[in-house]
Amino acid sequence: MPYYICRVATENGSVISESFLSPSYNECRKRFEEQGFCVLSIKRDWKKIEIPLLPFEKKIKDKDFILFNQELVALIKAGYPIVKSIDVILIRIKNHRFKELLMAVQSDIRAGKSLSEAFAPYEDQFSTVYLASLMAGERSANLNGTIKRYIDYAKVISQAKSKIRAALTYPTLLLFFSLSLLLILINFVIPRFSQFYADFDSQLPSVTRSLMAFSFFIKGNLLYLFVFVLLLFIGYIVMKRKEKTRILLHRAKLRIPYGRAIWLESAISLFCRTSSLLLEGGISLLTAVGIASKAVPNKFLQYLMRGIPDSIKNGESLSESLVKAQFFTPLAIDMIRIGESSANLEGMLADVADVYDERIRGRIDTFVSLIEPVVIIFMGLIVAAMLLSVYLPIFNVIQVTR
Repeated sequence: MPYYICRVATENGSVISESFLSPSYNECRKRFEEQGFCVLSIKRDWKKIEIPLLPFEKKIKDKDFILFNQELVALIKAGYPIVKSIDVILIRIKNHRFKELLMAVQSDIRAGKSLSEAFAPYEDQFSTVYLASLMAGERSANLNGTIKRYIDYAKVISQAKSKIRAALTYPTLLLFFSLSLLLILINFVIPRFSQFYADFDSQLPSVTRSLMAFSFFIKGNLLYLFVFVLLLFIGYIVMKRKEKTRILLHRAKLRIPYGRAIWLESAISLFCRTSSLLLEGGISLLTAVGIASKAVPNKFLQYLMRGIPDSIKNGESLSESLVKAQFFTPLAIDMIRIGESSANLEGMLADVADVYDERIRGRIDTFVSLIEPVVIIFMGLIVAAMLLSVYLPIFNVIQVTR
């Protein structure tokens, strides 16, 4: 969607020039004329050329989407119509992709669609949970309240993601810099030492000879190794798009010892929190469970939950259906069963999510406290072994020179 430079005259005679994102020249003129401006000229803004391949242009951040919904709720509560509310919000949105989608949504609403119908084509960008929340709000004539509940839900999910991301940042950087140091030693330092040792008739230790052979192999085949890694990466990206491959990959992830518990408890928490949100919004249990199953990011766990809606259709309770998924813990099943018997299922589902969120936070804190010293010790041992293998022959050289 291109930008246009628009020169318009206001009622008091002042002239304003503004760069405006619009699907077409005529649409741009129509928007300004509807606002009561006199359009003087419109031309393409060539300084703002869209580069569609940039990932940060396509990615819509959680905080931007949450902020959009907070502003939308405030404007609707103040009496603004939805179209006008989106117009006001669009002025402050910087993300090109997000702005483009909201303008398309606004155009569909002008054509007579509801808010949920306008967002429906962009389900992959905004999630099924958000669309279901909008539908529930429109059915119950309580759009403000439903969006507020979704905002609370999105904040909890976003905070959990940020917690995990922050926990992995330091170990990842540490590992990256350690590997970079190893590559520098292998490619630049060790070859120089090999030339130095070649001038002496001393027998090098086997560790040193192996390390030098490995160094020469890496240096001589660096291009081939780079191409091999690149092909592996491309193959992974292509295979990842296939549903069966993604299920196998996500199943393999669950076999990682410490990560398995975190991923399983995250899935339980996300399923229960999503179900609670949808049930509070007036969505039926059958529909809520189907949507909540898709909200779980692990495709293998989604596959295990595929039969839950059918079990509920056949008259089974939610707790009985979840037992068949084979990964819900006895604690979660018992709490959900109590919620069913006390006619407070949505409240108990939220409590289950809170319990497991707390457990996940504890596991992440433990993981961070363990992974940092483990990575430091591991990389320290490797670097120490390399330095010893390089400097150990110096003692032999000294004896030869004597």
